[in-house]
Amino acid sequence: MPDRQTPAHFLGVILLDTHFMRPPGDIGQPETFRRAGIPARFRRVPTATAQRVVQQADPDLLEPFVQAAQALEQAGAALITTSCGFLARHQDRLQAAVGVPLISSSLLLCRSLPSVGIVTFDATSLGADVLAGARVPPHTPVEGLTPGCTLQTAILQDRPVMDLAQTRDDVVQAAWRLQQRHPQLQHIVLECTNMPPYREAVAQATGCQVHDLETLLLDQWPRIKAG
Repeated sequence: MPDRQTPAHFLGVILLDTHFMRPPGDIGQPETFRRAGIPARFRRVPTATAQRVVQQADPDLLEPFVQAAQALEQAGAALITTSCGFLARHQDRLQAAVGVPLISSSLLLCRSLPSVGIVTFDATSLGADVLAGARVPPHTPVEGLTPGCTLQTAILQDRPVMDLAQTRDDVVQAAWRLQQRHPQLQHIVLECTNMPPYREAVAQATGCQVHDLETLLLDQWPRIKAG
């Protein structure tokens, strides 16, 4: 049961153990939720680096993520999310561990959108387990960031400074490549929770409707609050 001595009805965000630059829109940036009027609290999972979660898919991190979700629920979270789309691989196990809705990843949107494609942080690491965890329809097109690009390097190396203009271009270029390969796409889902700041740039470049974890949470929060 939630601790009734603390304010209930907040969004709980499970953070990876990272310290790179997070502009507004990034799920790990408190301003993202302040500007939307959503009360949010953050809980960091020690040693959960981007490399361990994304590239190594370290199974030893599942239990710490479960514990973080349970702690947020105990504190009064009405909805829980994460700061890495690759945690979709654990969607069912994380959700089963708590009694409030848990949204691990924007990839959960793919099952309800027609003609959808995915732009991901790392296409090589976005394996069948992650897609299956989010129940992404088979054969959904995927395009990743260029390996070694500014955004990917900044996150994997946990750099405190990031060239935001180049980062925007990294995301837009990946979306453009996706569209060139699949011109029939109507929707694009940005898997990475660090990509929402560049959503509008992607929409302008592709003409597609662009979705990410920020848009999903902003859609879900009024329903959670009303409930």
